Amino acid sequence: MNVPRYPSLYEVNTRVRLRHIARETGRRVTLDDIPDAWLAGLVGCGFDWVYLMSIWKTGEAGRRVSGSNEEWLSGYRNLLPDLREEDICGSGFAVTGYVLHPNIGEPDALIRFRDRLHRQGLSLMLDFVPNHTAPDHPWVRDHPDYYIHGTEEDLARRPQDFIRVDLPGGSAVLAHGRDPSFGGWPDTLQLDYGNVAVQEAMTAEVQRIAGWCDGIRCDMAMLVLPEVFRQTWGRAMDPFWPRVIREVRGEHPGFLFMAEVYWNLEWVLQQQGFDYTYDKRLYDRLREGEGRAVRDHLRADPEYQRRSARFLENHDEPRAAAVFPPDRHRAAAVLTYLCPGLRFFHQGQFAGRRKLVPVHLCREPEEPTDPALEEFYRRLFACLRLPAFRDGKWRLLDCNPAWEANPSHDGYIAFAWERGEERFLVVVNYAPDRGQCYVPLPWADLAGRAVLLRDLMGPARYDRDGGSLLSPGLYLDLPGWGYHVFEVAAEER
Repeated sequence: MNVPRYPSLYEVNTRVRLRHIARETGRRVTLDDIPDAWLAGLVGCGFDWVYLMSIWKTGEAGRRVSGSNEEWLSGYRNLLPDLREEDICGSGFAVTGYVLHPNIGEPDALIRFRDRLHRQGLSLMLDFVPNHTAPDHPWVRDHPDYYIHGTEEDLARRPQDFIRVDLPGGSAVLAHGRDPSFGGWPDTLQLDYGNVAVQEAMTAEVQRIAGWCDGIRCDMAMLVLPEVFRQTWGRAMDPFWPRVIREVRGEHPGFLFMAEVYWNLEWVLQQQGFDYTYDKRLYDRLREGEGRAVRDHLRADPEYQRRSARFLENHDEPRAAAVFPPDRHRAAAVLTYLCPGLRFFHQGQFAGRRKLVPVHLCREPEEPTDPALEEFYRRLFACLRLPAFRDGKWRLLDCNPAWEANPSHDGYIAFAWERGEERFLVVVNYAPDRGQCYVPLPWADLAGRAVLLRDLMGPARYDRDGGSLLSPGLYLDLPGWGYHVFEVAAEER
């Protein structure tokens, strides 16, 4: 398949999607029942990747935790006032085995689904959870040495991080998987990456997964970096990611690795071989609403940016329509998805869904669709299908004051794309108030030519003299959160 330099990915909550189809059809459904027409619709939007979230086998232990945690249950009921027991399926990240969950299909259904994606020109991404397993994973019984052990004192002092587990040889205190900044995840047990056998076993798991898909999204990938693991558990470990990436690509050249990563460790994981890393910093700066911080973020090394996964929501972040007011949502989306990197979209985002479904549930609430937001995304996808935005050259542009003592240019972000004769200008006033600026265009051959600027996201059309677009530049006067995506076409006079 022809892979663009800047691909687009669509995340599907698999269990929720199948439950939706089951309600429509009135029968049990599997991956085989996801319609080809739906996949073709994703192709029509310009997607290259489908990320199926939560397809692996989970167990009763994780489901019991999901259904008994009072804080979680309160959240479920707020989301689903008619909550039923069968809606609580347990976290898809409390894995008991990297085989397809029986409720999603028999094992070969995954291969058939991947092949159907390939026939549509789509690639398949699946989850890999490196840090921990479910409490009822077979390794707990067969290889308890694969896990971090604690003491009676640990259990008494930190009950949120440790649990007593009955094993064939007697009970033991084991650690829950955790982020060092928070308490343990009670439906997981922490793997010990200081044990070489654990690294070998997890490498073998990735090798098996790689036989069924084209790439993996690695959950909380930074937790198994040596420095983070040592900080969290006080144990040394050999680097894991360079080894597993090298060995998997030895058998599956071109296999893609995407890291969920935070704490400014994105570049570290890129250097260890990851194709893409989450760009949470861009997301946070967009939420803060500061144009200058967003513009400065886009000054980063071009290769770092190419390997950044840009998103406005995913299964861990709140819904974009709930976080961003409508005008700001659109401005943030233009910046997120028209800058370089992997463009990461989430199921329900285009329809304006406002309620995030926890990973413990397999049913979503009924919500109305936002037609205006759907139309916005339809236009945005039309831009993303253009070759310049998928494979072109990107550059950040200057935004200069429109006149002395007018600081409103500081909220502007502008950049250009080009591929062959195709040229585009993206400009956003990422600020709450109206602002003005000049943006000098980067194409010297515009001098002496008539230039048509046609907005692909709205009705604006402007005829300008090419020389004036070079200096002082294109004059812009936009309301707060206003934007243009101009096609730039020049003609000889």
